[in-house]
Amino acid sequence: MSRNRNSDTLTIALTAAIVFWLDQWSKSIIARTFLPGESRMVIPNVLRWTYEQNNRGAFGLFGSNTALLIAMAMAVLVIFWFSFREAARQSLLVRIAFGMIVGGAVGNIVDRLHHQYVIDFIDFYRIWPNIFNVADACITTGVILLILASFASRHRS
Repeated sequence: MSRNRNSDTLTIALTAAIVFWLDQWSKSIIARTFLPGESRMVIPNVLRWTYEQNNRGAFGLFGSNTALLIAMAMAVLVIFWFSFREAARQSLLVRIAFGMIVGGAVGNIVDRLHHQYVIDFIDFYRIWPNIFNVADACITTGVILLILASFASRHRS
């Protein structure tokens, strides 16, 4: 049984590490090749890279207090862990979703600790009002997957 738990933890950790690496790698490219506020078209009328130094919380909410935003991110991770740890033992999808959330949260926390802001750059300017990053996309996707897994679990019960 402990081998299985180790495998479960490894899945979460590996997913988190991949998300963290992709997030930090993409942000480093943007920070090296763009000036703050600079935009470049990727797909005309759909997607552009826009370098934004975001000192606010998710979707521009929760102010710009770095310590408070980090504490909130950590609290959310703990709440998610206690809420979904049993489901994570039973579902690969939940483990991957939780790994995505952890990796994304850690990526944004590292930004806040290092820069006092988060580097955002993915800009669906005609579709979505906020500029975001790989970490944000993975956190959002992970939450959606957790919700879907929760519905699927209730449906099976």
